[in-house]
Amino acid sequence: MTRHAAALGALTAAAFAAFAAPAAARGDCAAPLVPAGVAVLEETRPDPKGGPRHCRILARMNERIGQDGRPYALSFELRLPDDWNGRFVHQFNGGNDGAVKPAFAGLMSGLRADNALGRRYAVVSSDAGHDGKAVTDAGLAGGARFGFDAQARRDYGYGAVAALNPVAEAMVEAFYGRPIAYSYGIGGSNGGRHAMVAAARMPGAFDGLLIGYPGFNLPRAALQHALDVQAAHRVNPDIRAAFSPEDMGKVAGAVLAACDGLDGLEDGLVADLAGCQAAFDPDALLDAGLSAAQTGALKAMHAGPRGPNGEQLYSDWAWEPGIAGANWRFWKLESTVPPWEKMPIIAVMGAASLAQIFTTPPTAVGGTPAELQDYLLGFDIAAEAGKIDATAEGFPESAMEFMTPPGADDPVLAEFRKAGGRMLIFHGSADPVFSVLDTVRWYERLDANNDGAAAEFARFYPAPGMNHGPKGPTAEEYDLLTPLVNWVEKGRAPGPLVAKVGAGNEEAPKALRGAERLLCPWPAVARYKGGDPAAAASFACE
Repeated sequence: MTRHAAALGALTAAAFAAFAAPAAARGDCAAPLVPAGVAVLEETRPDPKGGPRHCRILARMNERIGQDGRPYALSFELRLPDDWNGRFVHQFNGGNDGAVKPAFAGLMSGLRADNALGRRYAVVSSDAGHDGKAVTDAGLAGGARFGFDAQARRDYGYGAVAALNPVAEAMVEAFYGRPIAYSYGIGGSNGGRHAMVAAARMPGAFDGLLIGYPGFNLPRAALQHALDVQAAHRVNPDIRAAFSPEDMGKVAGAVLAACDGLDGLEDGLVADLAGCQAAFDPDALLDAGLSAAQTGALKAMHAGPRGPNGEQLYSDWAWEPGIAGANWRFWKLESTVPPWEKMPIIAVMGAASLAQIFTTPPTAVGGTPAELQDYLLGFDIAAEAGKIDATAEGFPESAMEFMTPPGADDPVLAEFRKAGGRMLIFHGSADPVFSVLDTVRWYERLDANNDGAAAEFARFYPAPGMNHGPKGPTAEEYDLLTPLVNWVEKGRAPGPLVAKVGAGNEEAPKALRGAERLLCPWPAVARYKGGDPAAAASFACE
């Protein structure tokens, strides 16, 4: 029986009493019952463009003036397909949020046309309680300026999802006149963090969570931005020129030389993640043609940020041939965005977030690429890392408290498991933003705390070669929602999953394009057993 048959009961009796009658149809889209405190801004019937016919509702709730004197509200979009499948998805968005992304619930796959709305799910999406374009006088730092309001920080961390989810579910049930059968949460990056936070803080809210490359330790990962910029700057004051694409190709080649055959097939993908970390010697980069300065910088970046006594502040990083991917470069070394002066994301948007959201008290930082990079260059990691755990007057929660899932360092998720929840997590082995090794350790601690039975409710799939999302020299086309739904609704626990290298994936070796590979639940490795190397059936998870 669904745990969401009484979603309307999550609202207060007063809110029920204040429900309006269904609004008159505007066009051919009739509004659902609207809870008190929710303002419907728009109702439209978008051109489906190959998707299902549906109603789109744009609304706003929790309007207020923040401690910084700026207006705030939780804005959201609800899409309601005519031919509803009885299910609901909360779309968790990425980055700093701050925008109501179209409520399609993309599935974080190279199959970009596939999404939950197209599968006839009702979907909600929000801006997490702040408008990223509201501050117009701070340049590139404006999107993170909401960090000067404690409630906006809290909403971004966890409050917006907790406030919106029962309201959205109530509106869905009112619109269709019947209860939601199953509720799902879907998100990658910061959206994956939202999902993991929901599992810990709202253990009965979602039947299934599809979690991609999660930034569940985001404030700690933000310290890596300073380390990366400082390390690259030592190689070349123009960090965009510290490593050329050819240099990164040499790094990938050195890793492949040591690791490509560990899974039984030399094909340009390294399936044995753990084995590669043991087999690869970073000093091989010198023989590959990198300079001593470049080799030292990459060693420092892969070691991760350290405290005053050498303690690990975030995580180390996997040596992986996907390091040559364009997305890895975009994040760490050089973007293609002219207004950013082609600086990488970490040196622009990452700097603003570290200064204004992930450290307390927040520090106003200039909004030019040069000012943002200078902030990271001047950030003393060993001395200032404690700011991610600090509180201050007017800011009662630290960044680690409002951003990370409670208990993330020693996860149990007993209430989520007891409620019957299921989660499927995947993470690119060559992710430049959040270390796959951090997710590995999180999952292994979860498993140990559940007496080796975490797989009964949570399964984790590393993705060889993958950067941040379905990008890089990797098998980027897959369907992970179907196995999650089968697990939740039919009790069929997922095993090995099939992924395909897109025929147009120019970052993958030509011989791999169009080939299938297995994604294996950790700690299994996809090993070649013989036969057609392009067929998933030629591999086994061992």
